[in-house]
Amino acid sequence: MDELYEEIPDNLACSVAEDAHIDLMEVNCETDELWSFVACKANKQWLWLALYRNSRQVVALFIGNRSAKGALGLWRAIPERYRRRAIFYTDDWDAYKQIIPANQHKFGKTKKNTNHVERFFCTLRQRCSRLVRLSLSFSEKLDRHIKSIKFVITHYNISLQS
Repeated sequence: MDELYEEIPDNLACSVAEDAHIDLMEVNCETDELWSFVACKANKQWLWLALYRNSRQVVALFIGNRSAKGALGLWRAIPERYRRRAIFYTDDWDAYKQIIPANQHKFGKTKKNTNHVERFFCTLRQRCSRLVRLSLSFSEKLDRHIKSIKFVITHYNISLQS
């Protein structure tokens, strides 16, 4: 598995991130976070995702805590071209308001602005047993947890390109 995990590209095989015409496109991303754990349920880890709305591809992920530090980790993981150009739709979580520039941030208390990323979380829980809530499959080490999630997301992004 280690050899396989080493082959995962840093951009998660997101084809839009490399598109030369991104400056000519309307770029809307949805961001949200998903609870998981490593080793025991007391060791909570939050999976932060940015999903490009048009292609449904995941452009960035970060795993950390559910605070402004976690939101900042996601913001830094988002490719520079998206950070400059995209409008980010989030829920009403304060951490996003502290990190995403106000002119690029749209938020609401309803799920309508983040329904694609919420739906992707259902897909992710189906494909990655480590994220199933009531499961015996869980990660004992954080690096393996991150790599397995990246592997599933990379495969998902590649499947959307076909």
